[in-house]
Parts: sequence; structure tokens; C-alpha cells
Amino acid sequence: MLPLSRMKSLFCPLISKPTTMFVCRRYGVLSTFKNLNYAQTVNPMSKVCTFRCSTVQNCSQVRVLNSESLGKSEGSGEVHVIVGPMFAGKTTTLLKRIKSERSNGRSVAIIKSDKDTRYGLDSIVTHDGDRLPCWPLANLSSFKQRCGPEAYSKLEVIGIDEAQFFEDLYDFCTEVADRDGKIVIVAGLDGDYLRRSFGSVLDIIPIADSVTKLTARCELCGERASFTLRKTEETRTELIAGAEVYMPVCRKHYVSGQVVKEAARSVLESQKIECSSIL
Repeated sequence: MLPLSRMKSLFCPLISKPTTMFVCRRYGVLSTFKNLNYAQTVNPMSKVCTFRCSTVQNCSQVRVLNSESLGKSEGSGEVHVIVGPMFAGKTTTLLKRIKSERSNGRSVAIIKSDKDTRYGLDSIVTHDGDRLPCWPLANLSSFKQRCGPEAYSKLEVIGIDEAQFFEDLYDFCTEVADRDGKIVIVAGLDGDYLRRSFGSVLDIIPIADSVTKLTARCELCGERASFTLRKTEETRTELIAGAEVYMPVCRKHYVSGQVVKEAARSVLESQKIECSSIL
């Protein structure tokens, strides 16, 4: 911050009459104003800040004020991550937070993968039937173009559901939060049916402001469930389905369930071998 004497030498030649002078605590920028009731200052990052202020009718006096930014500054965005197994309420939690942000007057948008068409393409729908309109996209990088520059600039909060299906999740979150100063709320599976990392969800943990790990209720014993068990023999990682294919289970029943499935698979394979040898 420049000494007061140096500031006066910079500004006073431009002042023909007593003018209010301010220091913005947030940016450390000294500005002069003729409007004594309302003031603005342009900070080094080219963001405009506004102040409700009282009058200081002397260039030798400096009023230090707290500022309220009219736009998010670089680096002032946030990333919040919601993870857990299937049927843990990730989408429900996401929608509650989005609705809360909207009720607080913020402009919001929700994105989901266009791979998920279980409840319709243009809506986010919970297992309980709660829904909100959304943008179905193949990749997150196309969102700005689809939304349009003007509409995107007004957005303050962006929700992302089924985030495990977006390969460009990390790049999108860093750009939107770090550069554009928006709040991003991400919901998705942290692990697949084999309890391995699913997509890029775990990649954004290091850049997250908060991480919420949800649990469901084990379908077999009612205890807390942290894992997703696939009931079928399908081995594809991406298999979009509901309760007919997946169920939430506790650690004990995940392990025993995998053992049962392996035993059943071995029996079936041995039967196939016997049948082929007979033929």
C-alpha cells in the first residue's frame, strides 16, 4: 500500500474541490468520488466494488470501508462435493442445496450426463420423484456455449449430477470456480460396484472446499451402507440402472455378496465345461 502522502500526490492534482477519498479494505485501492452517498472503485483485477458511505470532506483524511463485490473476483468461487453409494440421497442433497441457493436469490443451473435417461433427459429426478429441470450434456466443456455468454455470466451456482460420467470434470470445476468465481456443487459416485474409483469424481477432492460422504441403509441388514453391490453378472463399469440391478450394502454384506457371486460364477463355469465336454 502506498503511503498517504504519495496517494495524495497522485490524486490531489486531479481534484478541484474537496472530494471524498476511500481505501477498499479488500483490494487496497484508493479512489476519489464526488458522489458522497454512493461510491465505486475499480480494483487491480478490474472488478467493481460498491460502498454505502459517509462523507469525509478532506483529502488528508482517509475512510477505510468494507466492500461488497458486485461480481465474484478470481479465485473466490467454491467447489463442494457430495459422494456416496447408490440410494444414499446424493441427488436429493444436491437439489436441496440448489433450491436453497435459488431461494437466497442466486441464479442457478443444473447439469447432468445425457447418458442418464432413466427419468427423462431434461430433468434431474431423485428416487423419491423430486425433480428440477437441467441441462443434459455429453461433456461439461460445452456448457458455456450451450448456455450462452450473457446467461452464463449471470449464473452464480452450478450443480452437476451423476458427475462420474464427465471426463472433463476436473478442468471444468477449476475453470468455473477459480477463474469465473462461481459455486459448483458436484454429486456423484465415488466408487463403482467393485469399490474402485469411478470417473473423475475423486480427482476433484483436492480442489474441493467441502466433501460430504453420504451413506444409505444396507438392504440386507439395515445397517449403514457405504457400498454398491451389483446383483447381475454384467461386468461393464458403466451400467446405468436402478434397484433392479444395484443395492446399497454394508461392508459385511458387500464382501459376502461378492463371495456368493464368485461361487455362483464358478459353479456356472464348471457346468458349462461339463456340458461342452459331453457334447
